[in-house]
Amino acid sequence: MVHLLIVEDDPAIRMPLIRALSERGHAVAAAQSAMGGLQTALDERPDLVVLDLGLPDLDGIELLRMLRAVSPVPVIIATARDDEAEIVRGLDAGADDYVVKPFTAAQLEARIRAVLRRGAASRKVAAAVVVGDLRIDPGSREASLGGTALDLTPREFDLLHHLAARAGQVVTKRELLTEVWRVPYGGADKTVDVHLSWLRRKLGESAQEPRYLHTVRGVGVRLSAPAGAS
Repeated sequence: MVHLLIVEDDPAIRMPLIRALSERGHAVAAAQSAMGGLQTALDERPDLVVLDLGLPDLDGIELLRMLRAVSPVPVIIATARDDEAEIVRGLDAGADDYVVKPFTAAQLEARIRAVLRRGAASRKVAAAVVVGDLRIDPGSREASLGGTALDLTPREFDLLHHLAARAGQVVTKRELLTEVWRVPYGGADKTVDVHLSWLRRKLGESAQEPRYLHTVRGVGVRLSAPAGAS
């Protein structure tokens, strides 16, 4: 059974959608606000979120960015905003699909199936990455160092996986902002620096005494195995 979360403030849309998707065999939770949606997503860990943009407390794009900082859950934006700039903004913020109101439950369900299929295929083909004693498995989203599990946030995992998949290469902060944070048109390098600092701490190293994460001043960061590691 697929567990869905509908974040929609309009009861005339929310209630029929819950009923129609439930009748199709899905478990459906709902929230009427951005912050309520965020809390429900963290508490219930749905398989997919259907997100309206016109929410009463925060714009849906802000909620999407908050979700992306803590969870890889697939998100379909379902909104009346149909201009190209909004569609691009939503997809750039991390949405997996974008559907414009009005739509039928059958159309939305087809989008849900397609997004979940793509996610399943991606997890199936993604192989674990091993660098020295570091192992990152994108399928299970688990990472370990010397056989000990690392307690990483979703963003830290994505950052570590991106660097490990390019082991030995210098990766720029701009690439990290684009590929990991999904912010192709801007963003603060300080964000990358802070997350790298947290990641180093969890790897048992520091910028002054690096083992895996090496800063290349003025260029970016390189992940490589410590000398003598297998």
